[in-house]
Amino acid sequence: MKDVLIIHAGAGTWRHINIDDVVNVIEKSLKAGIEALKPGGALEGAVAATKALEDSGILNAGVGSVVDITGKVSMDAGVMDGGSGRAGAVASVTYPKNPVILARKVMELTDHILLAGPDADKFAIKLGLEKHPGPSEKAMKRYRDILSRGEEGVPYRKSFKLALELGLHDTVGAVAVDSSGRVAAAVSTGGVIMKFPGRVGDSSIPGAGFYASQTGAAVATGIGETIIRSFLTLRAVELMGEGYSAETSAKLAIMKHTSISGPNTAGLIVVRYDGDFSAAFNTEAMPWGFITSEGEMGVMGLPKRKL
Repeated sequence: MKDVLIIHAGAGTWRHINIDDVVNVIEKSLKAGIEALKPGGALEGAVAATKALEDSGILNAGVGSVVDITGKVSMDAGVMDGGSGRAGAVASVTYPKNPVILARKVMELTDHILLAGPDADKFAIKLGLEKHPGPSEKAMKRYRDILSRGEEGVPYRKSFKLALELGLHDTVGAVAVDSSGRVAAAVSTGGVIMKFPGRVGDSSIPGAGFYASQTGAAVATGIGETIIRSFLTLRAVELMGEGYSAETSAKLAIMKHTSISGPNTAGLIVVRYDGDFSAAFNTEAMPWGFITSEGEMGVMGLPKRKL
């Protein structure tokens, strides 16, 4: 058995962004994750890789998160350990720079699975976690540009339309398997742009945005409401449990999801306990990559055009 780590940077059209920058972020995340995975195991690797994605500033998570209709950042995240079946998640948090770290603390330090809102932020403060710097200038410029259009209804019923138009991508995450065959999943997001305050997406819901069992792990990305409806990651992991390969499980899960919610709605990465891994998506692109303890590394799912 070898250590394997797989990450994604989000499903979408990937317009208006330099793909070279995205590839660099993916490679840095993979290297950070595998370095943590080797001594610490699958969960350590998945969390470290996701933290690196949150810290990138160019992806929709952590310091790069988009803003809601009030111009504020609120984030969701989740982690799950396949060996124990334990999970931790946070929703609508504003304080932590790295929500994925807080989600792990929920799993490890409490009897709960999901903490949300101001009280989850208080927990982060109590733990001494690093504070989020607030919306980036890039996020605020985009926010001001949207408001300047004066489109009636933008704040309430056009979040998904705007996300598709701007090429914004939702969620980052990682799945991993270590040399003992233990798997884990980690996910983080700033949510959908111009969302209603208090909106919670799939990334804090086990079985929707993330899931792990002794068989395998999966992390999803896309329009959270559709992923919640299809319980996309649970479906993919259950298919692997029925004996399907990672590739077949990912494809079948996305096919079923598309039949429910249509195209341009989701993508996912998956890994089995034996190191078999894959990805599938129904969007224009979903940049993702893998790395192994033997030095193999690759980046796929890039858009056809290059800005």
